[in-house]
Amino acid sequence: MEKIVTIKNEYNSLETLQGFLKTASSFDCSKEYDKWEVRTDANGQMEQCLVLKKSGMHAVKLYFPRENTVKISYIIPNSFMNAYFGKSVKARRDILEIVTGKIKEALLAPAQKKAFKELEKVVYKATV
Repeated sequence: MEKIVTIKNEYNSLETLQGFLKTASSFDCSKEYDKWEVRTDANGQMEQCLVLKKSGMHAVKLYFPRENTVKISYIIPNSFMNAYFGKSVKARRDILEIVTGKIKEALLAPAQKKAFKELEKVVYKATV
């Protein structure tokens, strides 16, 4: 689940957007290195993103792909749970990954979609 939205000029940095999200919602908002997608900047350093967390199993990450535009992506903030139930990008998967993928599709997808919509509403408060 991903969405790209246009953000207001006053929230055009991770720091200002983080300050807004901390005051606009009761969810935990933190600035972290993007370990889910491992994006790097022009200097080869790992880029940062904002993580708006509902629980250990539901969160969205926010980053700026270009100016005034925020990409919202669903993530599982817990590293261990993300390893089993997160988005797999491997070409070949073992049997455990296949089974957990099916469990995720059957049981977790509705809850993840609901959490994504809830967290997305908070981010929309900062959009144009």
